[in-house]
Amino acid sequence: MTPRRCLIAAGGTGGHMFPARAAAEALIERGWQIRLVTDARGRKHTEGFPAVSIDEIHAASPFTKNPIKLLKAGVELTQGVAQAREIVTSWKPDVVAGFGGYPAFPALAAARIAGIPYCIHEQNAVLGRVNRTFAAKAGFIASGFERLDLLPESAKRRHILTGNPLRDPIVDARAAGYPAVSESGRLSLLVLGGSLGARILSETVPTAIAALPEKLKSRLDIVQQTREENLAMARETYEKAGVNAVCEPFFDNVGELYAKAHLVIGRAGASTVSEVMGVGRPAIFCPLGIAMDDHQTANAEGMKTALAADVLRESDFTPEKLAALLEARLGNLQDLSERAAAARSLGRPDAADALAKAVDGLVTGAVQ
Repeated sequence: MTPRRCLIAAGGTGGHMFPARAAAEALIERGWQIRLVTDARGRKHTEGFPAVSIDEIHAASPFTKNPIKLLKAGVELTQGVAQAREIVTSWKPDVVAGFGGYPAFPALAAARIAGIPYCIHEQNAVLGRVNRTFAAKAGFIASGFERLDLLPESAKRRHILTGNPLRDPIVDARAAGYPAVSESGRLSLLVLGGSLGARILSETVPTAIAALPEKLKSRLDIVQQTREENLAMARETYEKAGVNAVCEPFFDNVGELYAKAHLVIGRAGASTVSEVMGVGRPAIFCPLGIAMDDHQTANAEGMKTALAADVLRESDFTPEKLAALLEARLGNLQDLSERAAAARSLGRPDAADALAKAVDGLVTGAVQ
């Protein structure tokens, strides 16, 4: 029996590629065969991606107002659609699944032209532009968060909440539970700033922690993702403050770090928020101010409403305000544990399976 085939299309960032990979693994467990299309940027995130083939296609943003850039984008997308149509014609997928980003545009366009069922997964709480373009005819629109802004009215009845698929180390960290802590015990803080760190976190967090009372400061163990250019400053600040801290631009054992953390500080990208909920950790988020449609603030809203996270906008993310908030949160261990439980209740560790089941349903007719 020929296995069912799913052509996955995902954009050029880890935020698109990680959920696509988790979904691919879940589909393979259900007997599906996977092929991936992405662009040159996305290719950097494909090591170990479980696909029979990984195709790099032309892609660009069609949503620019600059006429020269728009013309170039039109050429790139025309080439990309031609490449995607060739793949669809020769490989004959049963379903095309778009995970957002510009490389999803040619693949979804090719599916629509060929009359092949397609579906969309949106990681953020605001529907992205490419997904918005194809939502009206999608078999379903799965979302990482219950909130999904800018979803066309005609597509709302086909909106399903699956959550964002999580990597295995994140699910393992959830199983470990919230680490015990006593009034005099060590407190672990994990600071994440996206794929390469964030300047505001790299500069503000060490200064804020250095300003904490000595009794609290002496109990802290910090692991901070720090921009390369801020490493020396961050390390020096922590050393002068007598704080035990590890600062690096990248960590490849993030599951282990989540498992040890009592509190997470970070941006509010879809992956970070979903992982924090999945593991069950209280958080302090500083949404990226220039994020399209302010989607990072929307991503964090559910945790804020559930009293699992605090949200400080960039203008409020100062050493003074952060230090005061950290003192309040870390000074009340009962509240911290309750916030961890609230975060955990929002987690969706079965997101990949839920998404794979929905893709199955497009073929069997279970998804209407």
